[in-house]
Amino acid sequence: MYVGLVAQKGNSRAAFLAAELRQQLRTEGVSVAVDTATAEALDLDGTPVEAFDACDLVVSIGGDGTFLYAARGADGTPILGVNLGEVGFLNAVGPDEAVEVVLDEVAAFYAGEMSVRETPRLAARVDDWTAPPTTNEVVVQGPIRGPSGGVDCDVLVDGSRYSSSRADGVLVATPTGSTAYNLSEAGPLVHPGVDALVINEMCANEGMPPLVVGPESEVTIRVSGTDRAVVVGDGRVLRELDPPTEVRVGRADAPVRVAGPTSDFFEALGKLE
Repeated sequence: MYVGLVAQKGNSRAAFLAAELRQQLRTEGVSVAVDTATAEALDLDGTPVEAFDACDLVVSIGGDGTFLYAARGADGTPILGVNLGEVGFLNAVGPDEAVEVVLDEVAAFYAGEMSVRETPRLAARVDDWTAPPTTNEVVVQGPIRGPSGGVDCDVLVDGSRYSSSRADGVLVATPTGSTAYNLSEAGPLVHPGVDALVINEMCANEGMPPLVVGPESEVTIRVSGTDRAVVVGDGRVLRELDPPTEVRVGRADAPVRVAGPTSDFFEALGKLE
């Protein structure tokens, strides 16, 4: 078995736990890779996260941001999240139980019994370009937030117009992402058991309310009224746009695969208060 460890950058507690997990896994005869930044902190040889798609399991140690970073490199490899953050919607395992849970997953892998659940991701498309899949959300916005950076947006769902407005941008989120950027923009919470997408216009003038649509819907965002705009996925700028243009957002072909126990959605929500 081959396990990849990704720890939150600059977090000594996360690096220490990665070192402990590495030692325990190697004792069990498991091959272990450590992400480059963590390996440097531990004075080890590192492996780029982009190569972790070769692993059988990836362990993310940190907050939801670390999980998203791991997911970009892991591709279809199952990810187990260890929560060192405050909320932990994606990370169900506490640090005190991390070694035990990871070793249980190793035993389940060898027995052919490792349970993996899938979480949908989004893909943005512009002309013949397709963005890497994103776990939380895709945002189409002006180069900066605020009155001087807004864009004119036409939002269509499966070809039917939903809204036209001047806004900072338009956000399309998965149920997982409904608790992230979408929530900070007054969008609705979506339980992870609900298969849907959220469309949320950001600081719109005379826009429509946030909308929940079916999981297979295609959201088209036509952008104009600005010299420049960007496509942002999970907090990263993925592409600069030259308006007028349109971006199509829909479910990606490859979901995130999550291993280990599930988090209690409502308990995690309680930490947002």
